[in-house]
Amino acid sequence: MELLETQESVVDAQAAGETAPLRALVGAANARPKTSRDLTPFLTAPERVLFLDIETTGLSRYYDKLTLVGFEIDGVYDVVLAGESPERLHDALASASSIVTFNGSTFDLPFLEVAFPDIRWPQHHVDLRYACRRLGLTGGQKRIEGEIGVDCREGLTDIDGAFAVVLWHRYLRGDVGALRQLIDYNRADVRAMTHILDHVIANHAEPDLVARMRPATTFARQMDMRLGFGLPDADLPNPPVRARRAMTFQSLFAETPAAVATVVGLDLTGSAKRPSGFAVTRGDYAETMLLSSDDEILESVFAADPDLVSIDSPLCLPVGRTCETDDDPMRNIAGIMRVSERILKRRGINVYPCLLPSMQRLTARGIRLAAAIRARGIPTIECYPGAAQDIMGIPRKGAGLEWLRLGLEEFGVQGAYVKEGASHDELDAITCSLVGSFHLAGQTEAIGGVGEEPMMVPDLHAKRAVVVGISGSIAAGKTTASKHLQQHGFGYTRISMVIDETLRELNLAPTRKHHQEVGMRLHEEKGQSWLCRRAIELLPEGTTDFVIDGLRWTDDVRYFRERFGGRFLHIHITAPEVERRKRYNDAVKGVPFDIAVAHPVEQGIAAAGDLADVTLANDGALASFLARVEELARSWNDAD
Repeated sequence: MELLETQESVVDAQAAGETAPLRALVGAANARPKTSRDLTPFLTAPERVLFLDIETTGLSRYYDKLTLVGFEIDGVYDVVLAGESPERLHDALASASSIVTFNGSTFDLPFLEVAFPDIRWPQHHVDLRYACRRLGLTGGQKRIEGEIGVDCREGLTDIDGAFAVVLWHRYLRGDVGALRQLIDYNRADVRAMTHILDHVIANHAEPDLVARMRPATTFARQMDMRLGFGLPDADLPNPPVRARRAMTFQSLFAETPAAVATVVGLDLTGSAKRPSGFAVTRGDYAETMLLSSDDEILESVFAADPDLVSIDSPLCLPVGRTCETDDDPMRNIAGIMRVSERILKRRGINVYPCLLPSMQRLTARGIRLAAAIRARGIPTIECYPGAAQDIMGIPRKGAGLEWLRLGLEEFGVQGAYVKEGASHDELDAITCSLVGSFHLAGQTEAIGGVGEEPMMVPDLHAKRAVVVGISGSIAAGKTTASKHLQQHGFGYTRISMVIDETLRELNLAPTRKHHQEVGMRLHEEKGQSWLCRRAIELLPEGTTDFVIDGLRWTDDVRYFRERFGGRFLHIHITAPEVERRKRYNDAVKGVPFDIAVAHPVEQGIAAAGDLADVTLANDGALASFLARVEELARSWNDAD
């Protein structure tokens, strides 16, 4: 358990994300009331009991949006739509002494706190989900309604939470009748709560409380009135312009590397028996197909010659695990869930642990394919396409194939799929490709824990930091350039710092000979990805702009492009050999220059340099060279 417990602070911090300041504001206003077992306030002030239910675009208050709030107090129902002033809701809450919800403790109230940070609550709250559980009634609200004989849904029985999301999207596209259905669905939820509360009071309250409850104050018997847009014949508004995202591929990516990049998206399955969705986007044009075997997938990836591959599958194990199967001796210590999955869970996303028995084959396959793709030097990320769909205003896959196709088309993704159609797996693969586009544009958040390769999640508010990687032969000037950036505000790390750690553990002196020997051993045994990740972990927490000194292998470049996408700038520094020899001999004693440059650890530098964004010659005045390095670093995001 100790390994799992050490990850809790990471999960809490990343799960809070942008909502942390909002929660602080909420706490300053008044605390969210916990659900109570005390039913006496319903007797003392039944006319001040407020029933509340919300509708949203999904289950995550981190990624999804509030669409409407329905509430009833003293038998009068009202509704506030997204884009309206919440004043009527605030007034109703101010007049209420109690609030009643179904699952409001974990859903409605936290969601409303994000939407309205200054909201103030009555301090008595009964969450009917938990009140019913004490009576042996479990499951969702509609199931409980059926068990106790509540019937408030005439003409609405085919609508559920998933279809409610579709109704909102129909409304945003001009179908005002869909909004009427959504409001009626919400009102039915609220009305049914009054019946459920009556049942709870009758079967759970103290006998003297029930005896003192007058029939006239039974909540389901209160007058049933509606106000505003809740009225059945009310003229409903046209969709508010700001409620629908107007983002397109061109508006987001036109001035970024994503505009012309080739990205492969893979909606991977756990077995070749069920084909995987495969998409190649070249800029905003997508081609799709279904592929079965690993060989077919790899052949198609390599044929596309992509800048990036984006896979919807776990691509690493939880820290501490040695294999994906349940016979792993570390299973009970390291668990079956990665930090990234726990963060998404905290954000309201229903993700499966990567080593759940039903997920083990998918995880093993994803890791295997990613390793083969990375071996070709192609950056490969694990993606979370659901957040991309939220940003693009597309209902999740439960809404149906046509909505996903329409959403991609409206976003500006062109291709034969628009007229000829495509399977759900192929459309999901296009979404995976788009996560790659977000990443190349520097618009992703990397979520994960220490020692874990991150999952990339689209984030329009991602910090536009710069990560500079510098490569070059011995004595070309890479450390001089890196230290210059450090002196001008950049964080500094280098892969050899990881080697220094190992030398200290082995009680070896930090000589060039030992550096090269141990560095080569770590390269062969641990791999460059491990070295690169560890070098990043050595940076102080909160570092944004930073420089990585001493890239030596194509795997280094691949890793940092994979990790930082469009934020990563690779500068390769060259200098004439005669000048490098002189600098080396002036600074280093012991190992001759010719022996140092011939060491195997130095042999990948030329190939790494071929992948650079900029090659810079250090063969003139030092001040001019350093000024050019700083100019490149500071203008990198502007260039995007």
